[in-house]
Amino acid sequence: MKQAFKGLILLFSILLMSCKGYGQDKDDYSKKIDSLIQTTNPRSFNGVILITQKGKTKYTKAFGFSNFEKKIPLTTNDNFIIMSNSKQVTAVLILKEVEKGKIDLRSPIRKYLPDLKQTWADTVTVHQLLNFSAGITDIDKPLIFKPGTDFKYGNTAYIMLGKIVEKVTGRKYIDVANDLFKEFKMKNTFCFELDKPQNRVQGYRNTNNNFKLVDKPIDTNDMVSAAGVVSNIKDLNIWDAKLHNGKILNPATYKRMISYDITAQHSAFGKEKIGYGYGVRISDKTPIKYIGHTGGGSGFVSFKVYFPTTDVDVVVLENQSNENFDLFYEFEIKIREIIMNSSLMKK
Repeated sequence: MKQAFKGLILLFSILLMSCKGYGQDKDDYSKKIDSLIQTTNPRSFNGVILITQKGKTKYTKAFGFSNFEKKIPLTTNDNFIIMSNSKQVTAVLILKEVEKGKIDLRSPIRKYLPDLKQTWADTVTVHQLLNFSAGITDIDKPLIFKPGTDFKYGNTAYIMLGKIVEKVTGRKYIDVANDLFKEFKMKNTFCFELDKPQNRVQGYRNTNNNFKLVDKPIDTNDMVSAAGVVSNIKDLNIWDAKLHNGKILNPATYKRMISYDITAQHSAFGKEKIGYGYGVRISDKTPIKYIGHTGGGSGFVSFKVYFPTTDVDVVVLENQSNENFDLFYEFEIKIREIIMNSSLMKK
């Protein structure tokens, strides 16, 4: 009887220790991120972070200032220009028109932009604009390679895609995009409009942790489809949740968006080339698959990655861009690495 009782006590002790251990291991990322954010060398962090899993917030904080001159602290509700993460929105708008039968991804862009003077408009396809395999550097210059054979990133392709959206819908890109945001109750997301008062934080250039205001982060409304969406971490999390869970595109179209036939390297996602789909980078050769994109420049940095296996979403926004491009995504890279090596990656 005593032996049985001792056995029960021992079993209970083991279970208790296991529960304590689990409780300690359950969040092995918050303190690491907090510690990382205190770093000021080689640069400081000034922005907001949101990490969710299966729709539940796992980490969210704001660090630094929305306005350095007035020393106004950032909040997790603040709006930022998300720069090239805007391309994902444009890709979705194109694909929604594909679903309606108004755009054929394999058709030459001349079909939708007949006034283009360049002869390459007869060979470059919508698909090649979407995944940067067209070889375009500037609308008035020759292609730098045969379409479909290589990768060249830039804003021109997505400015042209914005024009295609306008052509097939008969509406301004800004109106089409803003209606989409309203449909998905992204109440703090809208398109930048030049010389129009907007509810967003100031953007700064960071040189050795000295911050200088960027007066005009975007100088033309044509840039909106490539780099001009304004949003916050909460709305971008809504976007990711809906996009990656079949609420925006039908399954076949979404699969096309996250498929790739071209690869490219980006410092925020490692030294190796990874897949590029439509406004998204796809890392499917790493131990943990993720889909993401970056945006940076003109006083802002945005970073967004989604892990489909564990339904984890990471959104980081900063209202500063570093003069040294090597430091653009200094914190974002390390936050991604912390999460990839955390208990959140365990099913």
